[in-house]
Amino acid sequence: QVQLVESGGGLAQAGGRLRLSCAAIRSIFRANVMGWYRQAPGNQRDLVATITGNGTANYADSVKGRFTISRDNANDTVYLQMNSLKPEDTAVYYCHYRPPVHWGQGTQVTVSS
Repeated sequence: QVQLVESGGGLAQAGGRLRLSCAAIRSIFRANVMGWYRQAPGNQRDLVATITGNGTANYADSVKGRFTISRDNANDTVYLQMNSLKPEDTAVYYCHYRPPVHWGQGTQVTVSS
């Protein structure tokens, strides 16, 4: 069982930036995928970005060019740098790990206009 602990959410103004962190409490396999999903009220949980152990990243079209995902394999941690934030980025952001699938508890990101 892998426990994922998130930090870094909060309130930002449109155009601002936030950085999310997610640490895996137990050692994970570097070949596994880590990433971030988000869920706004009334919506489904959607992909934001994922990254493999060798650094291959995948982004949702809505965040390409604004968000950057990175991974520190030595410390089993994944980061999401969010720049040029928009009000529509407001959501609960969940750290993700697979396989097998694990989720963090979620961290709220709110962007004001």
